[in-house]
Amino acid sequence: MARPRVLILRAPGTNCDMETAFAFERAGGLPESIHINRLLERPRLVDEYQVLCLPGGFSYGDDIAAGRILGNQIRHHLADALGRMKADGKLILGICNGFQILLKSGDLLDTVREGEPAATLALNDGGRFEDRWVHLDCRGSKCVFFQGIDTMYLPIAHAEGKFVVRSQALLDEMTAAGQVALRYTTGANENATAEPLPFPANPNGAMANIAGLCDRSGRVCGLMPHPERHIDFTQHPQWTRRDPAEFGDGFAVFRNAVRYFS
Repeated sequence: MARPRVLILRAPGTNCDMETAFAFERAGGLPESIHINRLLERPRLVDEYQVLCLPGGFSYGDDIAAGRILGNQIRHHLADALGRMKADGKLILGICNGFQILLKSGDLLDTVREGEPAATLALNDGGRFEDRWVHLDCRGSKCVFFQGIDTMYLPIAHAEGKFVVRSQALLDEMTAAGQVALRYTTGANENATAEPLPFPANPNGAMANIAGLCDRSGRVCGLMPHPERHIDFTQHPQWTRRDPAEFGDGFAVFRNAVRYFS
Protein backbone atom coordinates (compact mmCIF):
# COMPACT_ATOMS: atom_id res chain seq x y z
CA MET A 1 0.00 0.00 0.00
CA ALA A 2 1.35 3.44 -0.90
CA ARG A 3 1.83 5.60 2.16
CA PRO A 4 -0.03 8.93 1.83
CA ARG A 5 1.99 12.07 2.42
CA VAL A 6 0.71 14.31 5.20
CA LEU A 7 1.45 18.02 5.43
CA ILE A 8 1.43 19.20 9.06
CA LEU A 9 1.10 22.99 8.83
CA ARG A 10 2.70 24.89 11.68
CA ALA A 11 3.00 28.57 12.56
CA PRO A 12 4.48 30.57 15.44
CA GLY A 13 2.69 29.26 18.55
CA THR A 14 1.74 25.85 17.15
CA ASN A 15 2.69 23.26 19.78
CA CYS A 16 1.03 19.99 18.81
CA ASP A 17 2.67 19.43 15.44
CA MET A 18 5.17 16.79 16.60
CA GLU A 19 2.53 14.72 18.41
CA THR A 20 0.25 14.92 15.38
CA ALA A 21 3.05 13.92 13.02
CA PHE A 22 3.88 10.97 15.27
CA ALA A 23 0.23 9.86 15.24
CA PHE A 24 0.08 9.95 11.42
CA GLU A 25 3.41 8.15 11.13
CA ARG A 26 2.33 5.41 13.52
CA ALA A 27 -0.87 5.02 11.47
CA GLY A 28 1.21 4.45 8.34
CA GLY A 29 1.38 7.91 6.81
CA LEU A 30 4.40 9.98 5.77
CA PRO A 31 4.06 13.25 7.70
CA GLU A 32 6.17 16.35 7.17
CA SER A 33 6.00 19.48 9.30
CA ILE A 34 5.98 22.60 7.12
CA HIS A 35 6.10 26.20 8.36
CA ILE A 36 3.40 28.53 7.01
CA ASN A 37 6.07 30.80 5.50
CA ARG A 38 7.29 27.99 3.25
CA LEU A 39 3.74 27.41 2.03
CA LEU A 40 3.19 31.12 1.41
CA GLU A 41 6.35 31.14 -0.70
CA ARG A 42 5.22 28.10 -2.68
CA PRO A 43 1.45 27.46 -2.48
CA ARG A 44 1.67 24.64 -5.05
CA LEU A 45 3.51 22.62 -2.42
CA VAL A 46 0.16 21.31 -1.15
CA ASP A 47 -0.29 19.42 -4.43
CA GLU A 48 2.43 17.01 -3.31
CA TYR A 49 0.40 15.81 -0.31
CA GLN A 50 -2.74 13.75 0.17
CA VAL A 51 -3.60 15.02 3.67
CA LEU A 52 -3.35 18.48 5.20
CA CYS A 53 -3.51 18.77 8.97
CA LEU A 54 -3.77 21.97 11.00
CA PRO A 55 -2.64 20.87 14.49
CA GLY A 56 -3.44 22.31 17.89
CA GLY A 57 -1.67 25.06 19.76
CA PHE A 58 -1.90 28.83 19.85
CA SER A 59 -1.02 30.06 16.36
CA TYR A 60 0.40 33.59 16.57
CA GLY A 61 -0.44 33.50 20.29
CA ASP A 62 -4.17 33.85 19.54
CA ASP A 63 -3.42 37.56 19.94
CA ILE A 64 -6.47 38.77 17.99
CA ALA A 65 -8.72 35.73 18.37
CA ALA A 66 -8.04 32.02 18.34
CA GLY A 67 -6.86 31.03 14.85
CA ARG A 68 -7.77 34.31 13.20
CA ILE A 69 -4.34 35.42 11.99
CA LEU A 70 -3.43 32.10 10.38
CA GLY A 71 -6.99 31.80 9.09
CA ASN A 72 -6.65 35.18 7.40
CA GLN A 73 -3.33 34.16 5.83
CA ILE A 74 -4.98 31.08 4.37
CA ARG A 75 -8.06 32.99 3.21
CA HIS A 76 -6.09 35.72 1.47
CA HIS A 77 -3.08 33.80 0.11
CA LEU A 78 -3.81 30.05 0.08
CA ALA A 79 -7.53 29.78 -0.68
CA ASP A 80 -6.92 28.52 -4.22
CA ALA A 81 -4.35 25.94 -3.13
CA LEU A 82 -6.52 24.50 -0.35
CA GLY A 83 -9.65 24.73 -2.46
CA ARG A 84 -7.87 22.71 -5.13
CA MET A 85 -6.85 20.15 -2.52
CA LYS A 86 -10.47 19.79 -1.44
CA ALA A 87 -11.72 19.57 -5.01
CA ASP A 88 -9.17 16.84 -5.77
CA GLY A 89 -10.71 14.54 -3.16
CA LYS A 90 -7.93 14.88 -0.58
CA LEU A 91 -8.35 15.18 3.19
CA ILE A 92 -8.10 18.21 5.48
CA LEU A 93 -8.14 17.94 9.28
CA GLY A 94 -8.12 20.73 11.85
CA ILE A 95 -7.57 19.87 15.52
CA CYS A 96 -8.49 22.39 18.25
CA ASN A 97 -6.68 25.53 17.08
CA GLY A 98 -6.78 23.93 13.64
CA PHE A 99 -10.59 23.81 13.84
CA GLN A 100 -10.63 27.49 14.80
CA ILE A 101 -8.38 28.23 11.82
CA LEU A 102 -10.59 26.27 9.40
CA LEU A 103 -13.67 28.25 10.41
CA LYS A 104 -11.82 31.53 9.89
CA SER A 105 -10.07 30.64 6.62
CA GLY A 106 -13.01 30.70 4.21
CA ASP A 107 -15.51 28.02 3.26
CA LEU A 108 -13.50 24.80 3.55
CA LEU A 109 -16.07 23.49 6.05
CA ASP A 110 -19.08 24.70 4.01
CA THR A 111 -20.10 27.14 6.74
CA VAL A 112 -20.30 30.37 4.73
CA ARG A 113 -23.72 31.73 3.80
CA GLU A 114 -24.21 34.79 1.56
CA GLY A 115 -20.52 35.59 1.84
CA GLU A 116 -20.51 35.63 5.63
CA PRO A 117 -19.45 32.94 8.12
CA ALA A 118 -22.48 31.20 9.61
CA ALA A 119 -20.56 29.45 12.39
CA THR A 120 -17.65 30.17 14.69
CA LEU A 121 -15.98 29.06 17.93
CA ALA A 122 -16.56 31.45 20.82
CA LEU A 123 -15.22 31.82 24.36
CA ASN A 124 -16.18 28.95 26.65
CA ASP A 125 -19.26 29.63 28.74
CA GLY A 126 -17.15 29.27 31.88
CA GLY A 127 -14.95 32.13 30.71
CA ARG A 128 -11.75 30.16 31.21
CA PHE A 129 -9.41 27.65 29.64
CA GLU A 130 -10.70 24.08 30.05
CA ASP A 131 -8.29 21.16 30.22
CA ARG A 132 -10.15 17.89 30.83
CA TRP A 133 -11.26 14.60 29.24
CA VAL A 134 -14.63 14.30 27.51
CA HIS A 135 -16.90 11.59 26.18
CA LEU A 136 -17.80 11.85 22.49
CA ASP A 137 -20.26 10.24 20.10
CA CYS A 138 -19.64 9.98 16.36
CA ARG A 139 -22.06 7.19 15.43
CA GLY A 140 -23.58 7.71 12.01
CA SER A 141 -21.05 10.37 11.01
CA LYS A 142 -20.34 10.71 7.28
CA CYS A 143 -16.88 12.06 8.10
CA VAL A 144 -14.00 10.00 6.68
CA PHE A 145 -11.96 10.44 9.85
CA PHE A 146 -14.63 8.84 12.07
CA GLN A 147 -15.68 5.88 9.93
CA GLY A 148 -16.18 2.76 12.04
CA ILE A 149 -15.87 4.71 15.31
CA ASP A 150 -18.85 4.82 17.66
CA THR A 151 -17.57 6.66 20.72
CA MET A 152 -14.31 8.15 21.94
CA TYR A 153 -12.81 9.45 25.17
CA LEU A 154 -10.39 12.28 24.41
CA PRO A 155 -8.81 15.29 26.12
CA ILE A 156 -9.71 18.89 25.37
CA ALA A 157 -7.60 21.97 26.03
CA HIS A 158 -9.07 25.26 24.86
CA ALA A 159 -10.55 28.59 25.89
CA GLU A 160 -12.52 29.28 22.69
CA GLY A 161 -14.28 26.02 21.87
CA LYS A 162 -17.96 26.94 22.06
CA PHE A 163 -19.42 26.08 18.66
CA VAL A 164 -22.12 28.58 17.71
CA VAL A 165 -24.19 29.05 14.57
CA ARG A 166 -25.86 32.26 13.47
CA SER A 167 -29.36 30.78 13.65
CA GLN A 168 -31.15 27.58 14.52
CA ALA A 169 -32.31 27.29 10.93
CA LEU A 170 -28.70 27.23 9.70
CA LEU A 171 -27.79 24.68 12.36
CA ASP A 172 -30.70 22.49 11.22
CA GLU A 173 -29.45 22.84 7.64
CA MET A 174 -25.94 21.71 8.60
CA THR A 175 -27.33 18.82 10.63
CA ALA A 176 -29.54 17.67 7.76
CA ALA A 177 -26.51 17.76 5.45
CA GLY A 178 -24.65 15.39 7.78
CA GLN A 179 -22.05 17.98 8.79
CA VAL A 180 -22.30 17.40 12.54
CA ALA A 181 -19.50 14.89 13.00
CA LEU A 182 -18.93 14.77 16.74
CA ARG A 183 -20.96 15.58 19.87
CA TYR A 184 -20.18 15.69 23.56
CA THR A 185 -22.04 13.13 25.68
CA THR A 186 -22.51 12.49 29.39
CA GLY A 187 -20.65 9.20 29.54
CA ALA A 188 -19.18 6.16 27.84
CA ASN A 189 -21.47 4.69 25.15
CA GLU A 190 -24.11 7.34 25.76
CA ASN A 191 -26.10 8.31 22.68
CA ALA A 192 -25.59 11.81 21.37
CA THR A 193 -28.32 14.38 21.85
CA ALA A 194 -28.85 17.91 20.58
CA GLU A 195 -30.45 18.90 23.88
CA PRO A 196 -28.10 21.13 25.90
CA LEU A 197 -25.88 19.16 28.26
CA PRO A 198 -24.57 20.65 31.50
CA PHE A 199 -20.95 21.33 32.33
CA PRO A 200 -18.63 19.40 32.36
CA ALA A 201 -20.20 16.93 29.88
CA ASN A 202 -20.38 19.85 27.47
CA PRO A 203 -17.21 21.66 28.56
CA ASN A 204 -17.76 24.92 26.68
CA GLY A 205 -21.51 25.39 26.09
CA ALA A 206 -21.39 24.44 22.40
CA MET A 207 -24.72 24.57 20.58
CA ALA A 208 -26.26 21.11 20.22
CA ASN A 209 -23.19 19.75 22.08
CA ILE A 210 -21.17 19.92 18.84
CA ALA A 211 -17.50 19.01 19.25
CA GLY A 212 -16.65 18.47 15.57
CA LEU A 213 -17.91 19.47 12.14
CA CYS A 214 -17.22 18.26 8.60
CA ASP A 215 -17.96 19.62 5.18
CA ARG A 216 -20.71 18.13 3.00
CA SER A 217 -18.28 15.66 1.43
CA GLY A 218 -17.06 14.33 4.78
CA ARG A 219 -13.40 14.86 3.75
CA VAL A 220 -12.75 18.14 5.57
CA CYS A 221 -13.11 18.01 9.34
CA GLY A 222 -12.51 20.18 12.37
CA LEU A 223 -12.79 19.05 15.99
CA MET A 224 -11.99 20.56 19.36
CA PRO A 225 -10.78 17.39 21.20
CA HIS A 226 -7.22 16.15 20.71
CA PRO A 227 -7.08 12.63 19.19
CA GLU A 228 -3.28 12.83 18.93
CA ARG A 229 -3.11 12.87 22.74
CA HIS A 230 -4.77 9.47 23.07
CA ILE A 231 -3.16 7.16 20.52
CA ASP A 232 -1.70 4.81 23.14
CA PHE A 233 -3.90 3.17 25.76
CA THR A 234 -1.48 4.24 28.50
CA GLN A 235 -2.44 7.87 27.80
CA HIS A 236 -5.89 7.18 29.26
CA PRO A 237 -6.03 8.78 32.73
CA GLN A 238 -7.23 5.47 34.23
CA TRP A 239 -5.17 3.10 32.13
CA THR A 240 -3.84 1.16 35.14
CA ARG A 241 -7.43 0.18 36.02
CA ARG A 242 -8.42 -0.88 32.51
CA ASP A 243 -7.72 -3.93 30.38
CA PRO A 244 -4.74 -3.38 28.06
CA ALA A 245 -5.58 -2.29 24.52
CA GLU A 246 -3.47 -2.01 21.40
CA PHE A 247 -4.30 1.64 20.82
CA GLY A 248 -5.97 4.63 22.44
CA ASP A 249 -9.28 5.98 21.17
CA GLY A 250 -7.75 8.72 19.01
CA PHE A 251 -5.55 6.43 16.94
CA ALA A 252 -8.41 5.34 14.68
CA VAL A 253 -8.85 8.93 13.46
CA PHE A 254 -5.38 8.89 11.89
CA ARG A 255 -5.64 5.29 10.72
CA ASN A 256 -8.87 6.16 8.87
CA ALA A 257 -7.09 9.00 7.06
CA VAL A 258 -4.29 6.71 5.93
CA ARG A 259 -6.63 3.88 4.93
CA TYR A 260 -8.72 6.27 2.85
CA PHE A 261 -5.90 6.25 0.28
CA SER A 262 -5.21 2.51 0.37
